[in-house]
Amino acid sequence: MRSVLPLLPLLAACATVSAAPLPLTGEWGGTHIGLQLTPSGGTLDYDCAHGTIGPVIVGPGGRFSAEGTHTAEHGGPDRQGEVLPSLHASYDGIVNGSRMTLTAHLDNGVQLGPFSLSKGAQPTLFRCL
Repeated sequence: MRSVLPLLPLLAACATVSAAPLPLTGEWGGTHIGLQLTPSGGTLDYDCAHGTIGPVIVGPGGRFSAEGTHTAEHGGPDRQGEVLPSLHASYDGIVNGSRMTLTAHLDNGVQLGPFSLSKGAQPTLFRCL
């Protein structure tokens, strides 16, 4: 019994350490939006825009917040050398199983969404003409 006693504090410490939540990953799709997530972040496709998002770490109640960018597109072909302006975007949402609700808040005061997405679903996009 004496040989086990020195190990008890170490065992107790291991039992109380919980693993950090892992970033959300996978392909998520919905009407007017597609989201592809990797552990380091992801990309969004909208009807007439695209964006980036940082890692999505789901917290208590399934809620998350992440920073990224939003780039509006336009109808017709891209012009040679054209650089589309990007805005900073704050994304927030909630995940419940294989369902997600996502809202984007742009630095210019515009809110996009809320969008409803499902994991593994193909997005339904209507590209600008």
